[in-house]
Amino acid sequence: MTAAGRAGFAARGLIYVLVGVISLEIAFGGGSGGKQADRGGALTELAGKPLGSAMLWVVGLALAGMALWRLSEAVVGAAGPDGTKLSKRAASAGRFVFYAFVSYSVLSYAAGDKGSGSGSSDQNTDDVTAMVLKWPAGEWLVGIAGAGVVIAGLWIAVRAAQKKFRKHLRTGEMSPRTERVTDLLGVTGGAARGIVFAVAGVFAIIAAVQHQPGKAKGMDDTLRSFRDLPAGPWLLALIALGLAAFGVFSWFMARWRRI
Repeated sequence: MTAAGRAGFAARGLIYVLVGVISLEIAFGGGSGGKQADRGGALTELAGKPLGSAMLWVVGLALAGMALWRLSEAVVGAAGPDGTKLSKRAASAGRFVFYAFVSYSVLSYAAGDKGSGSGSSDQNTDDVTAMVLKWPAGEWLVGIAGAGVVIAGLWIAVRAAQKKFRKHLRTGEMSPRTERVTDLLGVTGGAARGIVFAVAGVFAIIAAVQHQPGKAKGMDDTLRSFRDLPAGPWLLALIALGLAAFGVFSWFMARWRRI
């Protein structure tokens, strides 16, 4: 499971780096040629590179490894003194479901289903929001989900600022320079990721209050919304660099994470 988990972190890092690069292009290059700053856009970008098809299979299998590692944590417990707590196992089970879905979508895309892994997060968000808003008390459900995403985003950002990630790292084996770089990447990357989550949650709440599914935004539209603010291109560029930093931090996790 050690190799599976580390491969998963490496694959996650590649996706976030690509999303960060695409976001940076959007910040100063207008629409960036129709590229999507989300997981689907990252996979499309990767597929267009030399050996792109092979890389898609590698990424999909690596994410499957991440899912299996999270499943093992849910069953037998994670590393660390509190790894066997019920809350920790439940969180690992949730991550297993998430990474299993992502792995399946990437592998389906690699196998030729171009409507799978490369789907627009914005369209998917609109479709799901529109469906839920038709349910009884749908506005409340969307609003509660949006509030949950806001809280999760703020939680991610705050924990990153507090360097909570350090407890999962073998810091004793790092050089002082590596430790400083890891801290910088973890704080900036986690903060940027949390901010994007929180803003996406705010848009979901707006969609619920106004009963307009189009107000909800996926990752791509959420990132583009930063560009529309005062000094927007520079703000989006900072967020883009932060997401890329989280990708590089994931590579550091692949090397130094306790698994």
